Amino acid sequence: MRVQSDIEKTALKITRMVGSPPSIILHSIFFLGCFALAFFQVVDFDRMLLVLTTIVSLEAIYLAIFIQMTINYQGQSLAEVSQDVEEIQEDVEEIVEDVGEIQEDVEELQEDVEEISEDVEEIVEEEETEEAAEERRKAEQKQTLVTIQEDLKRLLADIEKLKK
Repeated sequence: MRVQSDIEKTALKITRMVGSPPSIILHSIFFLGCFALAFFQVVDFDRMLLVLTTIVSLEAIYLAIFIQMTINYQGQSLAEVSQDVEEIQEDVEEIVEDVGEIQEDVEELQEDVEEISEDVEEIVEEEETEEAAEERRKAEQKQTLVTIQEDLKRLLADIEKLKK
């Protein structure tokens, strides 16, 4: 917002003051006083109307000027607020875009985490499969050794028979 000049500050104060209940009371007392002066013949009625009309006309002219200055000031203030609102809307749009990009990044990270989880599961399954294969090989080797031992025992038995 721009800085107000002294004249603008004064115009705003006068406009606020004229639009207040004390102003209505003061004007009413003044008008009653003018008519009372004419009624009690302190002042000639025509002269009182001439002076009163002149004062009221000048007051109306100055009030119109003050009110127009206030309206102009308010218009400038609204234009500045409108400009601020547009800037805020642009900022909000940028933030929305940033949030969208962050959401895409989060989705990509989530996909990466899922892929890593699948890879870990595969590795664990492969290790379990390798362990099972190793166990089978050991069992087969053991069976083979048992078979070889039995065959050797039979051979030795046959050799003993042949010696006799």
